[in-house]
Amino acid sequence: MAAQGTKQREGRILTPDGWVDGRITFDSHVAEILPGEIPQGAPHIVPGFVDLHVPGGGGADVMQGADAVRTAARTHARHGTTSFLPATITAPGEELRTALAGVGAVQRDRQPGEARVLGAHMEGPYINAARLGAQPPFAREATPAFVDEVIAGDVVRLVTLAPEIPGGLDLVRAFAEAGIAVQIGHSDADYETACAALAAGAGGFTHLFNAMSALHHRAPGVVGAALAHGEYAAIIPDGVHVSDGAMLAALRAIPRLFAVTDATAAAGMPDGEYPLGSHRVTKRDASVFLDEDTLAGSALTMDRGLENLLALGLELDDACRRISTYPADFLGIGDRGRIAPGSWADLVLLEDGQRISEIIVEGEAIPAT
Repeated sequence: MAAQGTKQREGRILTPDGWVDGRITFDSHVAEILPGEIPQGAPHIVPGFVDLHVPGGGGADVMQGADAVRTAARTHARHGTTSFLPATITAPGEELRTALAGVGAVQRDRQPGEARVLGAHMEGPYINAARLGAQPPFAREATPAFVDEVIAGDVVRLVTLAPEIPGGLDLVRAFAEAGIAVQIGHSDADYETACAALAAGAGGFTHLFNAMSALHHRAPGVVGAALAHGEYAAIIPDGVHVSDGAMLAALRAIPRLFAVTDATAAAGMPDGEYPLGSHRVTKRDASVFLDEDTLAGSALTMDRGLENLLALGLELDDACRRISTYPADFLGIGDRGRIAPGSWADLVLLEDGQRISEIIVEGEAIPAT
């Protein structure tokens, strides 16, 4: 019997050692995993999804402050994301300060129904103006004072930057030495500079293939460095940002390739116009555009990302590692993205191995959308 006040679910449980049929007991954290017989049709119980790149959701843009971050946290929680990094975009300093303060406020005070905010992903402003993609035109060189302010603020957990900008490799070292993860992105770096960034402490790549120098057999670029040397890279599995063939090539080459949504305010919303920092973007069908041709983040939610990975041919356990375990590992978080005694009780229950029936965030049950 579970102790009084302890919750439990039974099903086929994905543990770090593989599938276990039985019962899991938990409060805010996992207490025990007890093997045993389960009824026919019992759900698969997998780790809650961990998304390291979320500019918005539910009509709200992270740059708008704490209320918008909470809206995104509630929206993505209903789609299986139990913890995430709200992503700021390239903007003037004061706008970034406001956005980061909002992220920090929600990080310190999770409310019922919300996914846990782990900190911020600062995408820019230290990117290449030639590779903005849908980023607003505020790319700039770093100033030591602002970098020191970001580090001291203890909110930013991940930075996307272009190592080829003036002082870029020094930036990689500064953030990495402060314990902030660094991804190469929005970058026109050549292969050699990207490799130098990896040696300086960059750990991965932002939305692989998008807004970066492409692979050519005589000029491998950032993509070539990722495929040749990357242990981790983030990729958007929405079927639009990256073709199936490119996804399969990355899966073969990069051991811990993981999924992100890069979800804008349009995620979970009908077609229409939505904010993206100082831009207005348009959701059409399942995609988000700055203009007729320029993709501007996505409207993806991670439940749909899981479906797309499974449709690509991944087994359920492999797909779940790529939307839960590997992103947590990339940030050095050992108590999320896995189901084990002592880990946070962040769980997703799947009917038929795919359809979400229940989400549990730190022990709190949240109905699926």
